[in-house]
Amino acid sequence: MSEIVLDASALMAVLREEPGAAAVEAVLDEASISAINLSEVQAKLVERGTPAESAWSSLIDLDLNVVDFDAAQARIAADLRVPTRARGLSLADRACLALAQLRGLPAMTADRAWSGLEVGIEVRTIR
Repeated sequence: MSEIVLDASALMAVLREEPGAAAVEAVLDEASISAINLSEVQAKLVERGTPAESAWSSLIDLDLNVVDFDAAQARIAADLRVPTRARGLSLADRACLALAQLRGLPAMTADRAWSGLEVGIEVRTIR
């Protein structure tokens, strides 16, 4: 059963061995990720030179609980636009938060812009 929802930035920290990676690695077995955030990670890996098949294989090997983005999440993500706009959160960021809200779980991110968000969702920053 999942205990936390990962943002793309948290997963990227693990894959790129960035600061905060240990905090994410400690919860990988209990983590869920939105399909939108998984797509974002794939795109970033390929953009940075990893061959597409190799990038996808490394993501699948993590055996994360990948959750499809559905209508309920779409509504929550849309509703989060106004209260998060000043901090520059993207649709993918809001998809992570929407999944966390629906599941009643904290969201984990490397994005400091999420610190202090007051949207009723626990946010854990890794750095």
